[in-house]
Amino acid sequence: MATPAPLSLPPFDWDIFCCVVDNFGDIGVTWRLASQLQREDRGQVRLWVDDLASFARICPGLDPALDGQWVEGIYVQRWQGTIAPDTVPARVVIEAFACELPAPFVQAMAEQSPPPCWINLEYLSAEAWVEDCHGLASPQRVGNTSLNKYFFFPGFTAKTGGLLCEQGLIAAREQWQKDQAGLAAYWASLGLTPKADDELRISLFTYESAALQSLVASWCQGANPVTLLLPLGRSLQDVLIGAGLEDAIATVQAGDLLQAGSLCIKLLPMTDQAGYDRLLWSCDLNLIRGEDSFVRAQWAARPFLWHIYPQDDEAHIAKLDDFLDHYLASLPTDAAHWLRAFNHSLNQGEDVRELWAQWPQYATCWQQHARDWSQKLLVDGDLVTRLVKFLESRI
Repeated sequence: MATPAPLSLPPFDWDIFCCVVDNFGDIGVTWRLASQLQREDRGQVRLWVDDLASFARICPGLDPALDGQWVEGIYVQRWQGTIAPDTVPARVVIEAFACELPAPFVQAMAEQSPPPCWINLEYLSAEAWVEDCHGLASPQRVGNTSLNKYFFFPGFTAKTGGLLCEQGLIAAREQWQKDQAGLAAYWASLGLTPKADDELRISLFTYESAALQSLVASWCQGANPVTLLLPLGRSLQDVLIGAGLEDAIATVQAGDLLQAGSLCIKLLPMTDQAGYDRLLWSCDLNLIRGEDSFVRAQWAARPFLWHIYPQDDEAHIAKLDDFLDHYLASLPTDAAHWLRAFNHSLNQGEDVRELWAQWPQYATCWQQHARDWSQKLLVDGDLVTRLVKFLESRI
């Protein structure tokens, strides 16, 4: 439970700054990073966040009204306006996703001896150029002092920073997916019966896309039952239009169970991060977005489609292809071609009915590939392991 800020604070080992841009993506990543550092005894963490209301939706123990509070062993500080003049920077300062640190804080960093190690944690990317930039220093002039800011790129190769994956996550996933009685209890907690043999259960947490309308229509008209687990959010309207339930858009709420042909839609409230992991682990297919849910879907070892954050001039499509070049490399040619086309159509808002019709042909192959991919990603270590190793030579 959140508690008021103490009158004095301990020295911190980590200061992590997060500017909430897309509601849950940026804060989702930085909260997972802070949590992993704390749980694995990597030192005391202070997390600076500018939007506590959005943060609280994925962290129920947080009180958005407090400027400073301890939550799960991490000190959360509201980041707005001025910084207290007696603030002492931590040994490592991380600015997440190129958010700009407050000038007084940077000045305080320059006055430390030795100065903190300054890390710019970049967005996850599969682009080839990140290998050349990962770990590079960018000198920053602060008064008469020069500070090095190091670029740290999460990624999918040994020459990048890897992906966030806390200790014990894979073992917990394996235990969850093998526990049939536990899965039945989980479905019951959501108001659902155990999954039928011929049924698909699919989670969907994407941005808006006209492709969803044709996909949902396919599920409604299919021969086999589909249950869609749908957290309330930006994709709700497209889903209900595809199901022919557009008249219900203004009145539906979390907990509702809607039926349209072969499709059952279960509307879910926002959940904490552990709850979202369990949802991903439990479903046969996950449609996800952004960065945090994108990474967690890969640890779920289940098939997924990625709705990447849209950018001007369709720059995001090139980034999608860079990832798919890695992800699809070991798949048979026909399966890889189908899956690339499916990801493209979702992101470009195209009709996907013909693509979905090929799911039975490729589902088993894709499922095995998802498990193999999850194992491959950890061969060179997770992000925190690589980050600590990187810092050891610089502190």
